[in-house]
Order: sequence, then structure tokens, then C-alpha cells
Amino acid sequence: MVGLEVTAAKHLPGYLLYRVLSGLFGLLPEPAMRRSGQALGWLASFVAGDRRRMSIRHMQRVAGPDIDGPRMARRAFASYGRYWAETFWVRPRRLADMAAHTDIEGEDIILAHRHQGMVLALPHLGNWEAAGMEGARLGVDLVAAAESLPNPRISEWFITQRAMFGIDVVLVKAGASTELLKHLQNGRALALPSDRDLSGRGVKVKFFGEETTFPAGPFVLARRTGAPVLPVATYFQSGRGHRFVVRPPLEATGSVEDMAQELAAHFEDFIRAEPTQWHLLQPLWPSDGAP
Repeated sequence: MVGLEVTAAKHLPGYLLYRVLSGLFGLLPEPAMRRSGQALGWLASFVAGDRRRMSIRHMQRVAGPDIDGPRMARRAFASYGRYWAETFWVRPRRLADMAAHTDIEGEDIILAHRHQGMVLALPHLGNWEAAGMEGARLGVDLVAAAESLPNPRISEWFITQRAMFGIDVVLVKAGASTELLKHLQNGRALALPSDRDLSGRGVKVKFFGEETTFPAGPFVLARRTGAPVLPVATYFQSGRGHRFVVRPPLEATGSVEDMAQELAAHFEDFIRAEPTQWHLLQPLWPSDGAP
């Protein structure tokens, strides 16, 4: 019992910080929230150390070695700051107004599949969780897989926040695949960020010129159920609001490896369109870990 109490006390400060930030950002009007988030993200880039260096590396991989990597990385951090600010700011009463400032390309593709199970495969672009808001508007019953964080209080906070966007969350842990499979078989849509393989045992793909791995889950689940895999991108508008891009399903007759490589090509297109909205600050390719 003492050990549990100590663990709970250790997790409390981090959780309280999230609650305080949620309260503070929640008081702001949308323009102030957006701009303050961008400013704080930009400032954070100067003390981010390895994550800033990794962002520079990724920006140069996407846009070419001759671009101003540090400048693009600062813009990427500003965009990431906007993502966090919006996460803290969102409230149920604001969803209708957010939806009014959202555009979607490929709405007909979602509508054509909304009464069957489908997999929405997304890179970490813009505010990918805002896709739940648009899914709810289109009558899509959405479930997402999320990383189980070391602090369970913060994990629960994230589950509550994502529920505001209309997303039910399955934490990635033992039994998660079975739970996701059941949701898919019951006709629900799975929103799965698919550009970072946390296990390191995913499907090999060539991505921006170097081999890496994508998580196998989207393709394995789709093959087991016959559900389509739709590539989806979420972007911030230059001002207020979001823009979503949905593409037709991946070719289902090929192998898992073929589907993964096809998705990688879509993700390259999505990221090249707005590279500084790609919020991947961790190593992704084997060479990222080299000295």
C-alpha cells in the first residue's frame, strides 16, 4: 500500500500541471490560444536539444539538404505548440465552432465507407486528433489507439480530452489488438497514427529514401476483416481551423508489405505539402541513431 501511495504521489505533479495548463488555455479566446501556443513552441525549440536536432534532420530529409533546417525546425515546434495549446483549450461547447472552420477533401470517400469498419491511417500532422470532430459530424463512430503513458493520471486525462473530439481510446497494451479488432468487426472506424513504429517490429518500407518500419497493425487488422485502409492527413489552416485530406483505400489485393509501401508514398505526399506541421521529433530511421 505504501508503494502505491508513493507512486501516486510521484505522478500527481505532472497531472496537476496538465490540469493547470488546461485551465489557463481554456480561458483564452481562439486567436490568443493559437498564437500563444505557437509562440511557446517556438521558444521551446531553443532549449529542446536532441529533439530540435532531430526535427532539423527530418526537415532536411523531407525538403532537401539545402533548406534552412533550423528555421524550419523552429516553425515545426511552433506548430507543435499550437497542437498542445488546442489540446488544452478544447471544450465540448467549442466543437461546433471548430467544425465551422474545417474543410475536408475527400468527404465522399468517408461517406462511402462509414457504415462498415474502416482504418484511417494518419501521420503525425497538424492536430490529428481533430479528425474525430469531423468524423462525428459525418456520422462515423471513431476509435483510436494511443500510447500508454508512464503516468496513468495523464493517460486518463488524454482519454477524457480525446472523448471531447468524439474519439474513444484504446490504450496500447496487452489485449489491445483484440479490442481493436472487435471494434472494426462491429463497423467502427479506427484512427491509427501510422508513421512511427513504437515496437520496432513493424513492416519494412522505404520512406523518404531510407528503409524504416511502419506499424503493422493497420494492415493486419484490415486483412483480417476486409476493412479498407484510407490514407488521411490533418492540417492546420494558416489562420483558424483545420483542413483534412482523405484518399481512396489502399489496394487490398497485395501483401501487407505492398500496402505499407503504398501508404508510405501517400505519407510522403502529405508531409511534403506541409513539412513544418509534421510533429515527429524522435528518431525514425536507423541512421537517426548514428553518431
